[in-house]
Amino acid sequence: MIGRMWRHLFQTIGEVMHLRRRLTRNNFRRLIRFRNQQQAVSALLSDRPVILLSGHVGNWELAVWIFGVFGFFDGRGRPRLDNPFLDRFFLDFRSDTGHDLLDKNGASNEMIERLESNRHLAMLGDQDAGTHGLFVNFFGHPASTFKSIALLALRHRALICVGYAIRLDGEDGPERFEIGCEELIDTELIDDDPVRTVTQAYTSALERIVQRAPEQYFWLHRRWKTKPRPGQRRSRRARTGSLPWAA
Repeated sequence: MIGRMWRHLFQTIGEVMHLRRRLTRNNFRRLIRFRNQQQAVSALLSDRPVILLSGHVGNWELAVWIFGVFGFFDGRGRPRLDNPFLDRFFLDFRSDTGHDLLDKNGASNEMIERLESNRHLAMLGDQDAGTHGLFVNFFGHPASTFKSIALLALRHRALICVGYAIRLDGEDGPERFEIGCEELIDTELIDDDPVRTVTQAYTSALERIVQRAPEQYFWLHRRWKTKPRPGQRRSRRARTGSLPWAA
């Protein structure tokens, strides 16, 4: 599993390096197939803002890139990279399709302004949130998760499209992908403990995506780095039994 994960990661880096030259509006159908396309497009064309949420699975850069090619997304939060050359490369890469990249330091006000004007955002939703995060289940483990995504969506009537781009190895060449919306979460339909319900809903959707291609998930990014209080911990057998390689 770990060897296949590293192979996928290096392949993804190579794809990103060439993506601007190889993928256009004219040839994307040769490289990409869509799943639940109508669901995603209907949400993006509605009168409500949409948060495209993905995780460190598949080629997450491609997932946002293709929506940007068609002009759907103009705001995206990003961390600054320590390497200035890589930081500049990804800044240029993500700006090519009109994305207005928001530095995560101080981006809250800009995100709010975009959602209030029914503009869309793209975010990753599977980072460890530290001791102040909300613990929800991810592969049977309590995972500290940022509450901000759910709070933004609830306060601004945003739909959440849990999207992905998974490589389909062995199908029409090594660079064919499936891009889809795993789940569309309508925050206006949730009343009971809405922040937890929304956070668990998109985390569960990300889990289903990872289950389909576990070797394409970046397991080393320490999703379970922060532990809950000792009284909330489960037995080791219970905590590991639901992971893909334990099946």
